[in-house]
Amino acid sequence: MALTLYIHPLASFCHKVLIALYENGTAFHSQTVDFSDTTSASALLERWPVGKIPVLHDDATGRIVPETSIIIEYLQQTYPGPVPLLPHDPEVLLRTRLWDRFFDLHVSTPMQKIVTDRLRPEGRNDPHGVADAHAALDTAYGMIERQMSAHPWAAGENFTIADCAALPALFFASIVHPFHEDQTALGDYLDRLLARPSVARTLREAKPFFHMFPYRDAMPARYLAL
Repeated sequence: MALTLYIHPLASFCHKVLIALYENGTAFHSQTVDFSDTTSASALLERWPVGKIPVLHDDATGRIVPETSIIIEYLQQTYPGPVPLLPHDPEVLLRTRLWDRFFDLHVSTPMQKIVTDRLRPEGRNDPHGVADAHAALDTAYGMIERQMSAHPWAAGENFTIADCAALPALFFASIVHPFHEDQTALGDYLDRLLARPSVARTLREAKPFFHMFPYRDAMPARYLAL
């Protein structure tokens, strides 16, 4: 098999790429990276010394492709499928790229700040940073609510890379910073994402690892029933 994706099944950025692969039925092999195991980690570090996942290795071309958005664009260029996750229309493409970056930078990043702070040793927490992250999510939720009040998907009428980014960002963010009751468009959007077969498959594969999530006790019952 030409494509190997180095992942961890619980990692939100890995979910973004997995959703893209499953949307198009792209054949690949997933290699779980255990950073506590030097043998497991070295296989990744030999290819991408930065050590961040996911990373795609294409044996057919010899390419190492890091970074989620770059991986998905590479897949569309090299292994195109029936779902064009980066639209061909230039205007729609710009909007798609914007929302892809928005979910990564303004939802996933503050969400991860809140999550990782819970993993810090006692006395090493960053309450000001966590408060800033909660405020950032409030701002982001308001902007997404307005966007989703006018469109079924993040960039418009069709499912794109922006929605691949949105699902893991919103799934985990909604646990650590729940939506406001009046953010119905945002909530309905997450429901549409959760109903997507590619998303359901990704989360089913992640479910055995939910116990490792620091906010597992706050997960809604419907997430645990996926």
